[in-house]
Amino acid sequence: MDHFPIFLSTQNSRIIVSGGGDAALAKLRLLMKTRARITVFAAEPAREIEQWHHEGRLTLVSRAMEHGDAVCAKLFYGANEDATEDARTALLARACGALINIVDNLEDSQFITPAIVDRDPVTIAIGTEGAAPVLARAIKADLEERLPQSLGTLARIGKTFRKASYALSFGRARRDFWRAFYFDAGPKAISEGEEQVLPALEDLLDTHLNKTARVGHVAFVGGGPGDPELLTLKARRALDEADVVIYDRLITPEILELARREATMIDVGKEGFGHHTPQEYINALLVEHAQAGAQVVRLKSGDATVFGRLDEEIDAVDAHGIGWNIVPGITSASAAVAAIGQSLTKRGRNASVRFLTGHDTRGFADHDWRALAQPNEVAAIYMGKKSARFVQGRLLMHGADRHTPLTIIENASRADQRVLETTLDALPAALEAAQLGGPALTFLGLAPRAALAAAPSLKLEEFA
Repeated sequence: MDHFPIFLSTQNSRIIVSGGGDAALAKLRLLMKTRARITVFAAEPAREIEQWHHEGRLTLVSRAMEHGDAVCAKLFYGANEDATEDARTALLARACGALINIVDNLEDSQFITPAIVDRDPVTIAIGTEGAAPVLARAIKADLEERLPQSLGTLARIGKTFRKASYALSFGRARRDFWRAFYFDAGPKAISEGEEQVLPALEDLLDTHLNKTARVGHVAFVGGGPGDPELLTLKARRALDEADVVIYDRLITPEILELARREATMIDVGKEGFGHHTPQEYINALLVEHAQAGAQVVRLKSGDATVFGRLDEEIDAVDAHGIGWNIVPGITSASAAVAAIGQSLTKRGRNASVRFLTGHDTRGFADHDWRALAQPNEVAAIYMGKKSARFVQGRLLMHGADRHTPLTIIENASRADQRVLETTLDALPAALEAAQLGGPALTFLGLAPRAALAAAPSLKLEEFA
């Protein structure tokens, strides 16, 4: 992020615009929505600018900008549509301490103006770091259609009621009150007339003041394989309401960004044969925060019910009488098999599929290798990179075909996803050569569909 978004107070502040043509008009139409004191310097101003001057909406100085004209200005817009004049006037404004924006010149600007959805006092700013203004405008148009005009009225009335809401305790109690207003009581009241909104707020506050506080609760949420677009709606809602998020190592930053800024974020990541957060410590954290009244999200990679030690954590919160629920997620096997264009089961090939772990609390995990070594068996092996040689040895010992296909998908569903095709006899060597650094899932008995070319593929012959 090269441009940090802020909302700058402009009430009674000076804003200078140098230029009187189309570029200046575009900026002024937006700036005049503020309560700033706007001054325009233009030797040949457009007729609209002259009209706005006569209406008292801005001050027009019918000459080019000179030294000292930008004293006490907060912002300066160079809209001369002439590179030399923009550079000259920007230098004058910078000397007076103003922040500089030169229209269509990102490199020499100190700030950029985003696309704005205006539901005053609700303002949504959309920025693309100056890289894709057409995209920003498309997002703006989409939001304009979605957000009712009455939203601004509700926000203005709500703003006058803000101090009254301080009677509720800080945090979740106030959030619950305002959520109920903006998404339920407020829209219902305004449909009957604007004068009904304030009484509805007063009734709602009385209801919440006499409402029993929500007890602590734990939601065990499947965070999916990494792509935030694969999160369920229920998972996103749980993250939005969470006071505390206790998350695993494989949860991506993009998913963590969906939690509220005020939420307490606790990393309890574990790594096979590496960094380890004791399960007892995680259990204690869940109990501690839920008993303090927090809405806790225990965020697990993939699906919480698949190799997530879910039962141990449920037992811990159950032992203290804490309520809980499970929010399913997309497990890595589903995302990985989609990445290679295959199906986990196929008529005439396999009527079942096994989900295995490469290691457990005692080390490498043992399984029914004799059954797995049979032709047409399909298994999804989680956490199998470090156990690859062990798996290979057990399968070959029980008669598996050395040419059994295996596919390893690293970072399934993510932007840096990679696919490695190999066979059972070449598995350890291929893994070592590929130097996979991210989480990987191994499919026994599946090769990528030949026609699939959507993801980068690391062929076995590359490591010969």
